[in-house]
Amino acid sequence: MAEGVQSAHQGAAEPSLTDLIEHSAELKGRLVSFARSARFDRWLTPLLLEAAGPARQLDEGEAIRITDHFVLRYRLPDGSTVVDLFVAGRKDLTAADREMLLGWRDPVEGIFEVQRKEGDAVVLLNLVDDLEYCTYSNVGRAAFRGVSKGGFLHTCLVPVHSADGAWLVSGLMSYYPRSCAGDVARAALHLATSRPELVFRNPRKTEQGWQRMREDRAAFVDFCGGDELILPPAEAEDLLHAYYRHRQEAAVAAQPGRARRGRLSGPDLPFFELPRELADSDTIGVIYDEVDGLNFYADYGMLRDLFADPALAGRRRHQDLLRTYLREESIAPLPIFRLAAAHPETADEVFRRLLRKPGFTWSEHGEALLRRRKPWYYENETRPGVSVIGDRLSRLAAGRR
Repeated sequence: MAEGVQSAHQGAAEPSLTDLIEHSAELKGRLVSFARSARFDRWLTPLLLEAAGPARQLDEGEAIRITDHFVLRYRLPDGSTVVDLFVAGRKDLTAADREMLLGWRDPVEGIFEVQRKEGDAVVLLNLVDDLEYCTYSNVGRAAFRGVSKGGFLHTCLVPVHSADGAWLVSGLMSYYPRSCAGDVARAALHLATSRPELVFRNPRKTEQGWQRMREDRAAFVDFCGGDELILPPAEAEDLLHAYYRHRQEAAVAAQPGRARRGRLSGPDLPFFELPRELADSDTIGVIYDEVDGLNFYADYGMLRDLFADPALAGRRRHQDLLRTYLREESIAPLPIFRLAAAHPETADEVFRRLLRKPGFTWSEHGEALLRRRKPWYYENETRPGVSVIGDRLSRLAAGRR
């Protein structure tokens, strides 16, 4: 009997794309209702109130955007998402339902150029990751009424389960006509540079990013004399300013048409400014690593002094600094690895005094210590520190259609 049921199930026709899209609308409605229940009020309401500001005014579009982000991507205190809990708590969901819902946890965020319409879908080029997406809406083709070829959409997309290459609009969708190309390009550039993980959804861009970073690091080492520097903040700013100026001049020299227009003007000059928390430090560590890229570390000179002279571990200021480097999520393991490698004869003593563990040795316990203190670093995929802009976005940013 069981075999007969299994055979009948295997022989059942696969749902059509239209069926999948309609079913996704039903699932999304149930999911949003779940997220708006009293169970999650303590997390969702503060997000909406913060966006509303002192005037307590929040337009519908912004509320949709915040709610969609909360449903799919917001991390609750235990690390789970709302969609995780919805799937775990609903026994009536099929395996296909669960796979579809869990696939929505990693939406594609971007600014898209409309390439063409194909039936109920629009084909979109993501200016951020330079990939095309055949996109549907769970309310049908009416959602794309007024959307024209050459215009732009700012939205998020989620995959349609069992429909390879088909995507659904999720949350707010904002449309901009082609006359807004300049503003759209600037917004896409900001998104690509401030959130490079969006660019690296495209494996080709990841490969290009590593290559660009290797080239940039080699140029940095050649210009600065090494990949690790310790400088007062003002000197670090001046050096980085000079380095970026040097790189821009080299780029212009490689484009004869632009170079003929003469020397770089003031507005073209790249300006580097340290964040306030770094600018107030006594020294700045500047490290351009092969994997972690270019990073800056506050009071790195003091930390180096500690590893050079373990007796300083008895001083509260030095202890607190090393504890900060171990505790802060904004600081990767890199600087500690670098200093321990540079001072192998003293690293053990530094950590024995700090941790009050006489048997601690860096070679045996160092990596385990950092894995405990910085699990986020080891859990995340390493990506290039240099974003790579696609050809289409480059043309739009330069004012060319």
